[in-house]
Amino acid sequence: MLADLRIPVVVAPMAGGASTPELVTAVGAAGGFGFLAAGYLSAEAVAGHLAKTRELGPHPFGVNLFVPGPESAADLRGYAASLRAEADRYAVALGDPRWEDDDYAAKLDLVVRERVPVVSFTFGCPEPAVVRRLRDNGIQVVVTVTTPAEARIAVDAGADVLCVQGADAGAHRGLFVDDGSPAGGPSYGLLTALRLVLEAVDVPVIATGGLMHGADIAAVLTAGAVAAQLGTAFLRCPEAGTAAVHREALAGDRPTEFTRAFTGRPARGLVNRFLVEHSADAPSAYPQLHHLTKPLRAAANRAGDPEATSLWAGQAYSLCRDLPAAELLARLDGEARDAVSRARRRWP
Repeated sequence: MLADLRIPVVVAPMAGGASTPELVTAVGAAGGFGFLAAGYLSAEAVAGHLAKTRELGPHPFGVNLFVPGPESAADLRGYAASLRAEADRYAVALGDPRWEDDDYAAKLDLVVRERVPVVSFTFGCPEPAVVRRLRDNGIQVVVTVTTPAEARIAVDAGADVLCVQGADAGAHRGLFVDDGSPAGGPSYGLLTALRLVLEAVDVPVIATGGLMHGADIAAVLTAGAVAAQLGTAFLRCPEAGTAAVHREALAGDRPTEFTRAFTGRPARGLVNRFLVEHSADAPSAYPQLHHLTKPLRAAANRAGDPEATSLWAGQAYSLCRDLPAAELLARLDGEARDAVSRARRRWP
């Protein structure tokens, strides 16, 4: 399915509200493919998003699930203490830094029951038995990988397609294991990651990370991908559920950096005060830190304050366009075709 799109563009699953049924439907109707983001949501909430998406149109779409990892043994008391001044600043209590599995089993049951055409996984590789269950029910399985080693694990587990994520991507890295370094592990740029993975395994791959223009799409298709996945590029579309403070920040000129200060997993976002002041001390403890900082982020969003909320964005975010999703997809398609034509003239 993903290898046969009329326009080989996939809209990335963006957990936290940016991915909406309206965005997924608009992209599907225009010839691309969209993912609903099930991360952070209950299975019941995901079921509601599935129903709404199907109500809006008949176009195929996918659902992305977070693979739960083991509970971190990190002592979070010091980090929590360092955030108390933030809690006072925004007049909220810190959240409960608990571990949980993101309702994983119930969401698996849901996507099987609802026969979702494509299910992708982030933060790890599902067990081979899970992959078999999905494939036996006619569901195509995509696993997000960042290295050739992760690609081999995913293919051995039975993945149909890999989503190769470069370090230039916005938001969370899809690392299977966070090694505690600032980037959480090897930080290959997308073209490097794509080439290494294509040499290591023989399955179709989607390329994602820093892609904003149609020429970028042409580049990764030429490099061997069957489709390009874009997330940041669609954050300013009216159909996206991007928070107002985030949407406004995307029109600015802040640099981007990796941080685990907000969630405990490495993620690329726009540099703000919270990122600068807390990244060095943030332990590798997801989803505990996500829950701990959630009230702070919510309060900052309500206040329209960009300095204490996660402003996820890829490295090329400054090229983000404020356009309806269908119009943006059409422009990307035209730009990609122009880029291919120019390349052919240069090297006929």
